[in-house]
This record gives sequence, C-alpha cells and structure tokens, in this order.
Amino acid sequence: MNEQTTLIFNDEFYNEIHGKKVKTVNPPVYSGSTVLFESYEDLTAAINGRYKGIAYGTDRLPTQRAFEEALCSLERGFVTRAFPSGINAIINTLLTYTETGDHILLCENVYGPTARFCKKVLRKYGVAVDFLPGAVGEEVANHLRENTRLIYLESPGSNTFEIHDIPAVTAIARQRGIITMLDNTWATPLYLKALELGIDISIQSVSKYISGHSDLLLGAVTVNERYAQEFIDFYRVMENFASPHDCALALRGLKTLHLRLRQHEHSALSIARQLQIHPLVDQVIHPALAEHPQHHLWQRDFQGSTGLFGFTFKRDYTPEELALFINSLQLFGIGFSWGGYKSLITAGKYRRDSALGGKTIIRLNIGLEEPEDLLADLEHGFTALTNKAGNRARTT
Repeated sequence: MNEQTTLIFNDEFYNEIHGKKVKTVNPPVYSGSTVLFESYEDLTAAINGRYKGIAYGTDRLPTQRAFEEALCSLERGFVTRAFPSGINAIINTLLTYTETGDHILLCENVYGPTARFCKKVLRKYGVAVDFLPGAVGEEVANHLRENTRLIYLESPGSNTFEIHDIPAVTAIARQRGIITMLDNTWATPLYLKALELGIDISIQSVSKYISGHSDLLLGAVTVNERYAQEFIDFYRVMENFASPHDCALALRGLKTLHLRLRQHEHSALSIARQLQIHPLVDQVIHPALAEHPQHHLWQRDFQGSTGLFGFTFKRDYTPEELALFINSLQLFGIGFSWGGYKSLITAGKYRRDSALGGKTIIRLNIGLEEPEDLLADLEHGFTALTNKAGNRARTT
C-alpha cells in the first residue's frame, strides 16, 4: 500500500447502540444547527470562548473535521478548512491576508473568477492588483513592490496550461516575507506537494478530482504553520462551514483518488499523443508531453499528470464550424468544471499576446470512459468539421 493510500485508509469511526460498538469505515454524516451542551459549565465556557468542543452547527461538524484532517495529512500542511465551493475558498483566503494599501500579484492565466474578484472587489477596497506572466519564475522579482503582500499562482494555468517555476518564486517571496498561494486543483496533493516546494497556502476545488463525480460543490484551503493562526481566526469570524453531506462525499472521493487519477492520466496522455499526429491539430497543450515549453519543470516538480489539457486547430474555424464539431460529439459533455468521471469539452479564445496567438483552445476533460471510444468520438467530430469546411471552400 503506497504512502498516499495509507494516509487515507487508516480511519475507523465508532458509535454505540445499546452498549454495542458500531464501527463503520466512513464517518456518520452529522447535520444540524443546534448542538446540545452537557452542562451549564460547558455553556458558560462556550460563551467565554473557552469551550473545546463544538458549540454550534457552523463550528465545523465532525464530518467536515474528518475530511479536513484527511486532506491536511495529504497536503502535509498545518491546518485545513473546507468551504462551500472552490471560489468561496479562494475569496475568503484572499480576504484573510489582504487589506487596504496592499499590493498583490496574480498569474495572468489564473482561474477567471479569481481574477474577476481581485479586479472588481479587492481593487475597490484599495488593494492594488497586477498580473504575472503565465510561466513566471525568478523574474517575479521584477514585479515586486515594497507593499507586495502575496503572490497567487496556478500551475498549470487555467485553459493555457503554463507551468510556473514554483521553487524560484517561493524562494524570492520567502526572502521578502511575501505570502505565496497556489491553486493546486489540476495536480491535487497527490501529484504536487505544493507546501514542500515552499508554497504557504494550497487551495483545492474539491468539486473536481477529489470529489470525482461532479455531484458536489466544495473547496478547501491548507495552510502552513507560519500563517495558520491568522487563517483560523478569520475562518471563525466569518462562520464559514461546509455541507456535511458534501464533506462525506469528498472524504469518500479521497479514498479512490489515487486510482482515478492513474486512469485519468493514462487516458489523457494516450488521447493527447494521438491528437499530436492528427492532420487537423496544430498544437496539443499538455505539460506531460515533451513538446510542452515547461515540460522540464513538470518533470522536476510533479509526480504525475491528470486528465485536463487543450489543443488548437491549424485553421481558424468559424463559430458555426466549431459548433458543428462540438455539437456532433456524443461522449463529451459540453460544460464547465472538470475532474469528474464524465469527459467534457469547452472552447475559448485567449490573449493575442500569448504564445498561442489568440487561437481558439479546445479544452478536454478526459474522464473514465475508454480512451478508444473517446478518440472515436473526437474523430467523428473532426469528420463533421472537415466536411463542413470543405463545403465552405467549394462555395467561395
């Protein structure tokens, strides 16, 4: 049994009925608002902030705590807290560590809602926000100010999949007392030990790989010891808490994470390699492929790859042609998010000043279907696209 599996599978949960122990593999789901105290003394201790137990439903019920402890162990962090969604986790963590007059840096390929929150909300309250190149490394020093408070990374970046030189960034940040945060959802803590690379705060959209079934909304944040107390205090003040039912599902998902990621990785790489030789495809954007510009960084820092990657076409197809390609697919669902058992597809154009030159990126979430079936489905779409483009050429 490997280390990651051992960390997750060593749980047993007890209850007692009529004097007999009830032992289950998974924890019971605690759901409630009022929590009863054993005594007046306990009530008084809770009122005075000295009670060591759970005082109310917002105080992280046992199911949530069991999930947080398991994930914290996997992340090798000091403290983990769960949130109602990934973006909620991101927003609350940014609010924890910023105040008026601060300056923060975000990678330009960050998850879109993260950038929107920083530009539309944090700037409104006097936090200066600037953006870093998608493949940033030691040149991060050129972007720092005297009041730079934190650096927010995402590696690989959303949609464009650049890899940061994380140790180079964290070394410089640590010298200046700057907090580093990483959205580690793509790799999960199984394939990227963010805190061991110097990151202070690792963020997960639990809705994705950790859940694995696209049936819950949950986020999680793991913090090192240096910044833990500030995080704990803010979490308590905001009375954040997560759905006990979603925490139970997430804890269940952790137990199969290593198996599912192995299959996602295998299927995605086999499909990516086939797309590399397809006559319609220009570039396949997958960090685990040798052709990726930061492949050497992926090899150095990551223990594996997952099921999300992108590709571009050689031709600049019209929206109508792209619609024909995507709408003709049978196995790929059209939808946001990723990390679940079902394969998904989205498409979008990104910065013209990027290495991709403003091309449309087709983003694939490779699920747990047979890769041969997924390739056949994509080929069906390519055929529909070729026929449509050929008809357009003949009529012009």
